[in-house]
Amino acid sequence: MPPASELISVIVTTYNRPPALLACLRSLQDQLDRNFEILIADDGSGEATRQLIERESKASPIPIRHIWHEDKGFRAGTIRNKAAAAATGNYLLFMDGDCIAFPSFIARHRLLAETGYFVPGNRLLLNASSTEQALSREIPLHRQSIGFFIGLWLQRKLNRLLPLAYLRLHGWRYRNPQRWQKAMTCNLAFWKADFLAVNGFDEMFEGWGYEDSDLVIRLIHSGCKRKEGRFAVPVLHLWHPYNDRSQHDENYRRLLERIADPRIVVAERGVTQYI
Repeated sequence: MPPASELISVIVTTYNRPPALLACLRSLQDQLDRNFEILIADDGSGEATRQLIERESKASPIPIRHIWHEDKGFRAGTIRNKAAAAATGNYLLFMDGDCIAFPSFIARHRLLAETGYFVPGNRLLLNASSTEQALSREIPLHRQSIGFFIGLWLQRKLNRLLPLAYLRLHGWRYRNPQRWQKAMTCNLAFWKADFLAVNGFDEMFEGWGYEDSDLVIRLIHSGCKRKEGRFAVPVLHLWHPYNDRSQHDENYRRLLERIADPRIVVAERGVTQYI
């Protein structure tokens, strides 16, 4: 576990969705553990996002930095690499700019952090109508009671409730050290040293799909193990339309190659070019 005095770098990926980003940032600003920085990995958003980040940066009790590059299509891995290179913390926590963190999110991730392990959390999915309502009314979803979410679930506006349960049991979190499935950058943490050792995200994965799975597989190949974050660090994922998946097949083919060959550890084109 990083000591309370050690800074955590939270990297928030966004693209042209200011209302969702605002909700995400407000949830981070309300954290119980406040020793962290926010780096917004902006995959080419326009002026509205820039203005929002500028306003929030001035008022936020948590330091916010805006890492931006030109919009040349889906390049989430690239902008995450650039943000990670700029991070000053030794522990990196990735989430998406349309995810809401509950107040204990940072504190519990700090408790779960352990040398030699990556920690994937899980998520609850909010439907389209409830997402629109929450964003238009600026409802602070991270402050709502369990009863509020039970109500959404009963109305089939929330896909599940179990991620909200908090289990203190410790040993089972180590049961699947080689499992890469369902470890996604909407809620994923690891040490910066481990990230650098595998050269971060592989920018050969262009367009939507599997750049986060590839990273986790290479972390496992390097000797890093999975420590389960379920039932401790959930995020509420707001509804969004599907991304362009035209590169899915090529990215999946490349992913299968990585799974099959444990010698593949270091990204072909990764984070070191920005350091």
